[in-house]
Amino acid sequence: AAPRPAHGCGSGALLGRFGVLLQALLALCAFSTLMLKRFKEPKAERRPWRIWFYDTSKQAIGALFIHFANVFLSDLTEEDPCSLYLINFILDATLGMLLIWLGVKVVSWIVQHKKYTYLVFGEYGDPPQAAAWIGQCILYLLIMVFEKTVISLVLLIPGWTKLQQILLGYIPSPQLELVLVMFVVPFIVNAIMFWVVDSLIMRKYKQKDALDINGSIETPRARRTEESQVRPGMQTCVSHQDADLWDGLCVSPQPCNSTSHCLGL
Repeated sequence: AAPRPAHGCGSGALLGRFGVLLQALLALCAFSTLMLKRFKEPKAERRPWRIWFYDTSKQAIGALFIHFANVFLSDLTEEDPCSLYLINFILDATLGMLLIWLGVKVVSWIVQHKKYTYLVFGEYGDPPQAAAWIGQCILYLLIMVFEKTVISLVLLIPGWTKLQQILLGYIPSPQLELVLVMFVVPFIVNAIMFWVVDSLIMRKYKQKDALDINGSIETPRARRTEESQVRPGMQTCVSHQDADLWDGLCVSPQPCNSTSHCLGL
């Protein structure tokens, strides 16, 4: 049997049968928050299922990478792996969220500047292209690698051991500690992170539609409004009282009299 410290999880507890069961339950519950978010979106802005899958699967891939990286890093030392995992997770949810936000903004600016349309997060073409989704998954995974690298460097700063003892040192049961570390805390934090990151990487329909209307795309409503502003003041009157035909052509905002034939433009 793997040695276990007086307090905390034993070595390999994160990948034991109970730990794996908790991780599967966590994945199911955390991903369900994205389902809830979809149904909370206004119907006019709600994404089709295929687009929703493309958006959320990027998060799933990134979250799996971060999770298994944390499990691997937590088992590298002889310290309590549950405490190390929790420290990693807390840093991912705080400093990591800031790094992810920064990474998404920088990558979005670069691909828009280079006009790589299908690499813009949330844009997959019409009809949606799997190649665009694959490219965006790779970009998002690179952002996750950058985030985890920075967090790992931060963990090299001395003093984290004392924080580990403060967070979980008072819990006498290793299994209770495992439940808190691998399910309760990650579920709450992941639900918030998934919601926020999904809002970052999904297509902004309102902004795009506003740009289309203000840009070169003419909508039927705009065309009808323009016509309604032009027609009342554009009438051509042909007068029979003048001998010269061209002298009888006029543009007037007022209705023609009974001696004129009116041609509305």
